[in-house]
Amino acid sequence: MNIQEAKKEICNTLRAYLAKDEDGDYSYPMVRQRPILLIGPPGIGKTAIMEQAATECGVGLVSYTITHHTRQSAIGLPEIVKRSYGGKEMMVTDYTMSEIVASVYDCMDKTGKKEGILFIDEINCVSETLAPAMLALLQNKTFGSHKIPEGWVLVAAGNPPEYNKSVREFDIVTLDRVRKLEIQPDCDTWLKYAAQQNVHQAVISYLSMKKERFYSVENTVDGKFFVTARGWEDLSRLIQSYEKLGIEVSAGLAGEFLQKEETAEDFAGFYQLYMKYGEDYEIPAILRGELDPEVLKQKQHMAAGGGFEERFAVVNLILGTLRETAGEYARMDQQIEIMYDLLVHLREQVRKISQDTDGSSIIEKFIREQEKSLQVKKKMELLSIREQKSQETAIRRLKEYILTAKKEHLRSAQSGFERICRCFQEEPAAREKFIQSLQRELENAFSFVKESFGEDQEMLLLVTGITAVREMTTFIAENGCPAYFRYSGMLLYNKEEKDLRQACLDAMEEI
Repeated sequence: MNIQEAKKEICNTLRAYLAKDEDGDYSYPMVRQRPILLIGPPGIGKTAIMEQAATECGVGLVSYTITHHTRQSAIGLPEIVKRSYGGKEMMVTDYTMSEIVASVYDCMDKTGKKEGILFIDEINCVSETLAPAMLALLQNKTFGSHKIPEGWVLVAAGNPPEYNKSVREFDIVTLDRVRKLEIQPDCDTWLKYAAQQNVHQAVISYLSMKKERFYSVENTVDGKFFVTARGWEDLSRLIQSYEKLGIEVSAGLAGEFLQKEETAEDFAGFYQLYMKYGEDYEIPAILRGELDPEVLKQKQHMAAGGGFEERFAVVNLILGTLRETAGEYARMDQQIEIMYDLLVHLREQVRKISQDTDGSSIIEKFIREQEKSLQVKKKMELLSIREQKSQETAIRRLKEYILTAKKEHLRSAQSGFERICRCFQEEPAAREKFIQSLQRELENAFSFVKESFGEDQEMLLLVTGITAVREMTTFIAENGCPAYFRYSGMLLYNKEEKDLRQACLDAMEEI
């Protein structure tokens, strides 16, 4: 299975294992809750899907790479304790709580989440002294003499023997007590993930054309050569950071992440061309409709005469620009929703007080409470980074509105609230203006692709690229885009017609 299918299976397992009956007890027998064992090549995203699954299911996550631990930190330190046996006191050896089990309890205290995932990575690469403890963990869900808390699901991961010489094979007894999921690299699946995670469009464009370069691990007499999903994503993040800071992306940068010279050099060359196309075509100006009609025709003619890689890159440059704009709109929309909710709560506070009460103190107290609530949510890890930034921005804007009311010497809570609301009215107006701007960009994108390439594979690439981005599809669903619906419907019809024609040909061959 691919990595996203594995994530779905983990989410389904969490729901099944953590389901409760009418009395609030776990309905799935604890003794039948097999740990999940993920076996797959390095760098394909096993750790990443743990974070995604925990977030989607609203549970905690404690993650450990077991090869970084000693026997003492894994199962605890020995200590001498008194025990009574047959009426006689004896001094016996016991163990302190495992650092890993203690981390589970720490996570429960810190986040307030009593259920979660305990993820143990590289479990089949442990040292000889730790191997028995790992077998006991998989078989009995215990570290030393301490069990994993109820409500926590054990997920372990490891690499196949061909990728790691340190791998220890599990025996049949152990394998018969786990759910083994074998994961294979899948470029198409990763590209869908990349579109959602804002991976650099040059990386997406390159791998869409050359999927065979997505993943490779080779052990030869000359050394180890590898390219992994982790390498592509990390390279993307650094390129994005360099571009924001105005730092030149050197040809050798790719080789620091893609440990296979042929792939690194090929991508470096493509990236240079990709950026050159971006300068030549002036995609943002095309989408905003700022180019002179004659200049626009020249760009369309240049695109139409380009080779396969150039045409592919141009469409991906369009997608990259649209994705950035749609992401900006999504952030604006979320901030406005948060601000609206804050104002609703503030209105309830204002209604409860008399006209003579000092309004500024009431409103400032409300803001302090919201800031305190946000800090608690951050500490308990209840918010994603995007949600956290949206809430911080919303509170900051609300504080600016309060300052405006103060400057106008509005002392009563009601008059202050009304002034804040008038300030807020500018936000939906700005959003409406942004909506119209993004709709124009979408229409201009479809128009440019149609005039340059017609309605063939480039149009299919544009439609599928837009569909892969959640922010884009959400915007279109809420605000519409006639061109998107027109071309997506036409392409679907053409695909169904092609499939039907192929089915008829296959049937005739059988006859």
